[in-house]
Amino acid sequence: MKAALPLLSLAILAACHTAPPPVPQPESVAMEPDTPVSQAPVPSAGEQWLLGSAEARIIMVQTWNDIAAYVEATAANRPNASVILAPGATPAAPEFLACGDKPLAAVFDADETLIWNTGSTGAFRRMDLEYTPEIWADWERTGAGKAVAIPGVLDALQRIRAADVEIIVNTNREAVNVKGNIATLRMAGIGDFVHGSTLFLKGDTPGGSAKDGRRLAISENYCVVALAGDQLGDIADIFNEKSLRPADRKQLSASPAFDAMWGKGWFLLPNPLYGPSIDGTMDEIFPPETFWEPGTKD
Repeated sequence: MKAALPLLSLAILAACHTAPPPVPQPESVAMEPDTPVSQAPVPSAGEQWLLGSAEARIIMVQTWNDIAAYVEATAANRPNASVILAPGATPAAPEFLACGDKPLAAVFDADETLIWNTGSTGAFRRMDLEYTPEIWADWERTGAGKAVAIPGVLDALQRIRAADVEIIVNTNREAVNVKGNIATLRMAGIGDFVHGSTLFLKGDTPGGSAKDGRRLAISENYCVVALAGDQLGDIADIFNEKSLRPADRKQLSASPAFDAMWGKGWFLLPNPLYGPSIDGTMDEIFPPETFWEPGTKD
């Protein structure tokens, strides 16, 4: 994960007393109004829904069943073109990379797509901290065994591999932490991956967190029949143009050429915790034409 919502305060630890019990105070003595009240950490609404709810589990299983079924069907009827946009492609002039006789592959993001970062998310919450790069880097290095496979993933990957389709991970985890990142995927049951072949990390190609360069590198050796992630940038960098506001991204995703791809090679999983989708002013989310207020305000 790359961000976290504001965290609640940590519980105040009670000190151990070896002195005699305090003298009871009269019942009429009240607590000072500004006395702080201790409060244990509580998961955010997004964390409760995504990581804890039956509803999220069902959506994940449904989505991964759909991904596996699509890949199986596509592998049985080999396509001529991949699902990766060619450089310079636009909604008005969509173009996808040719497959030739390259072996088939499915390319997936890692965080909140293949695995949930339950260990780091819980740690940020307990420490009353927002995302910090230093702690996240430590998580990449040492978090193996504390990230869990998302519901539905393991069965789907088994089906995809049985269809003779390679699993490739394209993630914005850092290349400098490659050993820890490989171990995290292995310990979560996702599989064993080779850096630069079946695992692509931030820093492997120019462009920072942009993933098109890595997708092009993957396409040199594979025909990619499916892309899946929790952010639109896991599909194509065109969705992450800095000037795009929420309504612009929605409109771009709904353009006819792109809209036809959702569920047919392009797959998105829900992530209410962080990323470009967590944005928007009151007027953007609740446009003026939808304004309503009750007749009574008791």
